[in-house]
Amino acid sequence: MTESTTTKDRITCHILDTTLGQPARSVRVSLSLLSTSTASPGPLNPPPVFESTTDEDGRIKTWLPYSSATSSGEVPVYTLEDVFGSIRGPSRWVLKFDTESYFGGPDKTFFPEVNVVFNVAEGERYHVPLLLAPYSYSTYRGS
Repeated sequence: MTESTTTKDRITCHILDTTLGQPARSVRVSLSLLSTSTASPGPLNPPPVFESTTDEDGRIKTWLPYSSATSSGEVPVYTLEDVFGSIRGPSRWVLKFDTESYFGGPDKTFFPEVNVVFNVAEGERYHVPLLLAPYSYSTYRGS
């Protein structure tokens, strides 16, 4: 195993499909920085958006690096740790779960996307579970 597959990022999540009683596999999820308590340096402008897809256990342990959509030429790539390294104090993030694709279309679920907005204290780690069904969801701060 490589280091990237054994190390977890500071923000992780997982999804359990409560209708099936099993992990929700292959769900596309994005993680975006909404705001910080300090001025954002270069890499955070525009705010970063990380993406990943849940694994066989319905989990995201690491996020794919991001680069700005407006970058040209040699594209800089930033990891979640790079972004956290430039934040001092609390920050606010949003997880966006693509539930419409997971359930198979707009007529299969009431919630096409689930957005979970949460605060992050400097230096802390966060795990955000999502309990999901076609017509309901619940979330909480995990451990």
